[in-house]
Amino acid sequence: MTGYEPRPITPAALAELRATDDAGRPCAPYPETEGGAPLRCCLRGSEPGERIALVSYAPLRRWAAGTGASPGAYDEQGPVFVHAEECAGPDPARRGYPFSRPGALRTVRRYDARGHIAGGRLLETPADAEKGFDTAFDEAFADPAVVLVHVRAVEYGCLLFEVRRP
Repeated sequence: MTGYEPRPITPAALAELRATDDAGRPCAPYPETEGGAPLRCCLRGSEPGERIALVSYAPLRRWAAGTGASPGAYDEQGPVFVHAEECAGPDPARRGYPFSRPGALRTVRRYDARGHIAGGRLLETPADAEKGFDTAFDEAFADPAVVLVHVRAVEYGCLLFEVRRP
């Protein structure tokens, strides 16, 4: 990668989400039966037998609380899968971008320092996923106003990971 780090949900936010999610609902863990759910705590697919939860997460709201930004109407929440209990987080030996199978459609949404949408693009993940994402992030951060990028699944609109200006 050219300096872009996919960021998982922070441990502090995960602790809160595992109690009450950003929509005010209590966490409802369940045993994973199929595997493959995109876990935002460790940026990998789930495995059968793991205890996971589907929670509502407001990534921009949480980022704004730490930066003083005011996203206004751009504050949104959506579903994300997490381990039901604390996990080790992303594997430090993992390379490449998570959830980047070739052909998958992703939205690469840009935000400015206020937390307002500053553009975006549709990305059909190419065979060389790393190069495709690097190009999309290079384009996003070529605009000096862009400070944060969210990568979302087109099918469900949920956040897969975020990247911040290097």
